[in-house]
Amino acid sequence: METLRQWYLLTSNEVVNLLNSDPNKGLSLQEVERRKLKYGENKLTVKKSESKFIIFLRQFHQPLVYILLIAAIGVSFLEQWLETGVILGVVIINAIIGYIQEVKALRAIQALANYIQDETVVIREGNKVKIPVKEVVVGDIVVLHSGDRVPADLRIITSKELRIDESALTGESVSASKNAAPIEEETIINDRKNTAFATTLVTYGYGVGVVTNIGDTTEIGQINHLIASADILVTPLTKKIEQFSKVLLWIILGLASITMAVSWMRGHALEDVLLEGVALAVGAIPEGLPAVVTITLAIGVSRMAQRKAIIRKLPAVETLGSTTVICSDKTGTLTQNEMTVQKIFAGNENFELDGIGYNPKGNITLNSARITSHHSKALEELLMCGVLCNDSKLIKNEEEPTWKIEGDPTEGALFTSAIKGGLEIHHIENKYLTIDTIPFESELQYMATLHENGGRNMIYLKGSVERIVSACSHYLNNEGDLMEMEATLIQSQVERMASLGLRVLAFAMKKVSITKREIVHQDCTSDLIFLGLQGMIDPPRDEAIEAVKICHQAGIDVKMITGDHIITATSIADMMGIRAQNPTEKGITGQELETLNPQELQEVAQKKSVFARVSPDQKLKLVEVLQKEGHIVAMTGDGVNDAPALRQANIGIAMGVIGTEVAKETADMILTDDNFATIKSATEEGRNVFDNLLKFITWTIPTNVTEGLVILVASILGLTLPITPLQILWVNMSTAIFLGATLAFEKAEKGLMTHPPRDPKKPILTPTMLTRVLWVSTYLVAMIYFVFTFETQTNDLQLNVSRTICINLIVFGELFYLFNSRSLHYSPFRLGFFSNKWLIGGVLIMVGLQLFMTYSPLMNQLFATAPISLEEWGLVIGISLTLYLLVELEKWIRRKVYHY
Repeated sequence: METLRQWYLLTSNEVVNLLNSDPNKGLSLQEVERRKLKYGENKLTVKKSESKFIIFLRQFHQPLVYILLIAAIGVSFLEQWLETGVILGVVIINAIIGYIQEVKALRAIQALANYIQDETVVIREGNKVKIPVKEVVVGDIVVLHSGDRVPADLRIITSKELRIDESALTGESVSASKNAAPIEEETIINDRKNTAFATTLVTYGYGVGVVTNIGDTTEIGQINHLIASADILVTPLTKKIEQFSKVLLWIILGLASITMAVSWMRGHALEDVLLEGVALAVGAIPEGLPAVVTITLAIGVSRMAQRKAIIRKLPAVETLGSTTVICSDKTGTLTQNEMTVQKIFAGNENFELDGIGYNPKGNITLNSARITSHHSKALEELLMCGVLCNDSKLIKNEEEPTWKIEGDPTEGALFTSAIKGGLEIHHIENKYLTIDTIPFESELQYMATLHENGGRNMIYLKGSVERIVSACSHYLNNEGDLMEMEATLIQSQVERMASLGLRVLAFAMKKVSITKREIVHQDCTSDLIFLGLQGMIDPPRDEAIEAVKICHQAGIDVKMITGDHIITATSIADMMGIRAQNPTEKGITGQELETLNPQELQEVAQKKSVFARVSPDQKLKLVEVLQKEGHIVAMTGDGVNDAPALRQANIGIAMGVIGTEVAKETADMILTDDNFATIKSATEEGRNVFDNLLKFITWTIPTNVTEGLVILVASILGLTLPITPLQILWVNMSTAIFLGATLAFEKAEKGLMTHPPRDPKKPILTPTMLTRVLWVSTYLVAMIYFVFTFETQTNDLQLNVSRTICINLIVFGELFYLFNSRSLHYSPFRLGFFSNKWLIGGVLIMVGLQLFMTYSPLMNQLFATAPISLEEWGLVIGISLTLYLLVELEKWIRRKVYHY
């Protein structure tokens, strides 16, 4: 017995026979036990993961952490236990943060496994019994009612008005109608009308099905496997920091080795040799880097939360800033997720409707003139038909105020169009008493209702154009007269609406006897009066249209990947400007994707912007192909079917309102408003985060290089150290916290979304920034030795005074250089010199700390410092101000040469 057969291609009797089951009696208890042993339990396999202890230990396996541990060892050699504790504390805190993030990231599969914990009704030995879902076996006969969650993949045997919400699996927002008829050709899961899938929800009707697949062999099980196999990618930031740290590690180790070798050759004692090596390492290591990275990302998280984007994993903040491709779902993200009637055809006239969504604010117009339902009898009857042949409710929330629909989105749109035409819903519903209903079924392709009003009975119908028009003998004109049907004219109107991506419904009515109290299918197959057409669409969000435009300006490619039909998807894409960069490029369907070889898929993924009717594994493949081309991919999704692609993407973005728990657990970021415009805002914030990190690195490295070179030069030339290891540690820790960290609060510079994304292969420090780092470091080293030599020899000052001047020279050099670093290319005055209040506050605190270190007897004793004179302060400030002016001159020259 196979469990991976294309059951939907077979008749229900063939499936039941192949599975050795009985649609009336089900399986025997003995057979159930035998199949349990053969197929196992109906549950998803959770991939065995690393122990939490191993995950925690792995957080220490990073070059940057190695550097910090070396720093801690170095400080412990100096018996400065407080500083050692601080550095180790930074390491442990960063490890804990990384551990928490990773454990959260791996909860998605567990969430999926929990998704099918429930009970279901099956037929066994001729009796209906309720059993746990995990005990369902292949061949079981399952009974489905409204509100039930489907326990396994089923081939429908019988159904009555059965509708199932498959949105979490297929992305389709409208419930799918199910029946038992076989399908003649292979098709994607969206179109398998005779199959019910595990975890989907029955919204209407009744059905019976035979279990064909359980656990890992179900469609949801295949998605579970895709989630487990999808790679957890290293973020661009993590990768760059790792590369940068490795280079820094080897440079520090190399310089420390040179220092110790030179010291050893000079005949210094082993303790002094080690002390000099440790001093260089302590000076060259940027102890504050991990803390500032975490602070900067955390601030980005806070700012994004204010912009309705919740970040679940810190590095995702910066990943957004590096994004080169955004693959977005259509419904609710790019669109309103509220069906809206935009075109009406009635009485041989074409009407337009304005307004968006379920809010009935708007008008019906004819040739730009506002009209109401009284304009023509045909229009009035058409709008009334949409109200009466309707199972849903349009509800106004008085507190918001907003409008929402209870029921089918399509039916909600019909209420809205009727109100725009001046009809009063409650008045019509009270006037026309509903006697009987034929609910919509996929086999019938229509819905019909029987109403009584003032001594006459009327049947109102809505449904597919083909079904309604074929049953009509006449149509209603503007005066209310019956005219001979003009099928060709109606078809041309349908094609016109469909070409705009509109979903078209046809409407009709039929007068029947006052004594008629029920309707049957035969009442709806002939002699109908055609009332007209309503064309509707889920319209794009205005803010999303602008967001797509800004993304294109920023060099970010936007691709629509949807479960909707290709015509609708292409129409929405054109409204939004998604194909603006290549308007002649046609969209592609999932069925067409299946026929492509790897090379063709690679080309299509790059060129195409619209992908319709795609399956979960195709979404995953598209993301993988784009990543192989070097793209940083952001992927949006809300359903279980989106989870594998969300996990594989560099940044997975889940919908907070309509998203499933599986999607949210898998994602790196959650949109609280399900709006594409929020992705644009978050991308802008991500770019700002990376800019601020780059500013910090460009600011802090000259200090570390300066301190390292000071030690190296002293060792090579046999000079007295201008600054001690303990003083170096003070400078590094205090300035990183009170000066460098304040760069994290810098707001986005103008034009941030007008340049292309940063090249993922580009190093953190570009040649321009590296040049600046080197010459700033050289300047500071030269000034330190100039001042130290001048003060110790010319003025015959005490060593502690000279060293105090040098400490302040480094600190105030960093302080003035901090204002340079607020923008890598422009003057801080362009940003607003006092716009970063955190930076101003940090500068004032740092000045206070340096004065305390210089003049406090306690600090003089602890750090071997001494008070200095006003003249010496003048020297410190003068050299630091000169550095500031030189950097601004360099930026000005570069702007002139490179036209920034």
